[in-house]
Amino acid sequence: MNIVITGGTSGLGKALVEKFEKKGDNIIILARSVESGNGIKCDIGNNESVKSAFAEIAKIFGNIDILINNAGYGISGATELIPVEETKKIFDVNFFGALYCIQNALPLMKSGAKIVNISSACALFALPFRTLYCASKSAVSMLSNSLRLELSTAKIQVCAICPGEIKTNFTKNRVKHFATNERYGKRIENATNHIDKHEDSRMSVEFASTKIFNIIGKKKLRPQYIIGGKYKALYFASKIFPLSCILKVTGKTMGGKK
Repeated sequence: MNIVITGGTSGLGKALVEKFEKKGDNIIILARSVESGNGIKCDIGNNESVKSAFAEIAKIFGNIDILINNAGYGISGATELIPVEETKKIFDVNFFGALYCIQNALPLMKSGAKIVNISSACALFALPFRTLYCASKSAVSMLSNSLRLELSTAKIQVCAICPGEIKTNFTKNRVKHFATNERYGKRIENATNHIDKHEDSRMSVEFASTKIFNIIGKKKLRPQYIIGGKYKALYFASKIFPLSCILKVTGKTMGGKK
């Protein structure tokens, strides 16, 4: 099979590439920097760059069996104080990057193909000072659900996979804004430190990539998968308790208050 994966040079993406290559599939990696093999240099936040990459894929491979939209990054800070260019950039990568790839991949996909969008548990639960990341991933999940309906008669499956925190360089690479004012005080810094200090307790790349690899290999995909037991439990709780209660608990535990 011909599998296109974005952000496949590190972390979760790299682990998935290795698993599919071991299986014998043809892997085409789209990333800003690629080393060798079937990697294509591509800025997924730029539609012209994406168009060029998929034109090359069409020329070399002809068709695409699976598209995995994995590329993305995080950002933290008080929403009102994050520079507007940063708010646009994270949507360019996390949301529009996935959209551009989908739009350019679909002409190369036939019945039986799959589109897998790596969303996040943050698409399911609001977090203070993670607003833009949560919003961008929620957009990815809704894109997946709506697209699934549109492509149902074409027999092209679409699903969103929502992993919880994984032990990668994601935290290290997150864009962190600590600018504050009298409205927030030290809450921004406290909230960031609270999340970052749990790095060692996060699920391993091997665990998450194995789960996702097995999901993608299923004959019939569900609309959404959550990776991580505690996140499944939280999602279940969110369906039982009022949203106000969920937000109150989240704000108390993750809001940086002491």
